[in-house]
Order: sequence, then structure tokens, then C-alpha cells
Amino acid sequence: MTCRRLRPLTKTDHFVVREIYADAIESQGGGLYSSVQISAWAALAWLPGVLDRPLIEGRGWLSLENDEVEAFAVRYPSDRLALLYCRGRSARCGHATALLEQVEAEALQEGELILVTEASLCSHPLLLKWGWIEMAKEVIQIGGVSFDRYRMAKNLQARFK
Repeated sequence: MTCRRLRPLTKTDHFVVREIYADAIESQGGGLYSSVQISAWAALAWLPGVLDRPLIEGRGWLSLENDEVEAFAVRYPSDRLALLYCRGRSARCGHATALLEQVEAEALQEGELILVTEASLCSHPLLLKWGWIEMAKEVIQIGGVSFDRYRMAKNLQARFK
């Protein structure tokens, strides 16, 4: 029997979160990104300073299945979904949805009325499904490689009326 639960992210979770970050990109990006893009993006997991601030200063949650960490989400700053990643082996099993619900409810409880994010090609469809609105498409550079992404927002009051 599967036992799924959420718990707050702590400092001791930073290594496993970085593993999940890299695994999510490497295992799920193949149909959407080139191998060069995947390598450049996944490398960010281990570069000093890239994820440090959101992990240290942000509010995060982990999704566990049978006591194994399978996914995570981080808000940083308080009005922004900064990170949402799931291991490939657990993709499409409800982890991201559970994390989104937790992050959105917590943000609203803390007084945030709107959340914003920058969505990858991987997370864009999921966020649209759960009521996020696409604000603009943009192109960014990671390690000298171009990536398309979407600036998105969600009105939390509409979700929790």
C-alpha cells in the first residue's frame, strides 16, 4: 500500500532536493528540450549559489511516498512559486498537484492574493490545468543556451472561495 504525505522542507533536505531537481529535468525533458538544453539546465542543481537562496530563505514542501522524497515545491519570495520538481519515476502520480494545493493554500493563509511563477515547458500544461494564467512567453539563457518559458500568475482568492 502506498503512503503519500507532505512535510515542510528543512535544511537537511537540500541535497535530496537538488537530486530531484536534476532527475526531473533529465528524466522528463527529453520530448521538450534538446540534450544540450537538458545538460545546461540540470547542471544548475549543483552550481553554488543558484538554488541556495530559494532553498534557504523560501518556504518549501516535500511530497513523500513510502517515506521517500519524490517531489518538492518552494515559494520564494512569498508571492512566487520558485521551484516545482518531481522525480521522473513519480511523475503524473499527483505529487505536483498536492504540492500546488499546499503552496497555494499556505500563501493565501499568509495574505498573498496572487502567486506568480516562471514555468518551463514541462510545468506549463500542469499550471494551466490548475487555473494559472499565462502572462507572457519569454526567452532566457542558461549556460549560454536559450530556453522558452512562461511568466504565469494565479489569483488565489478565486481558487479558495
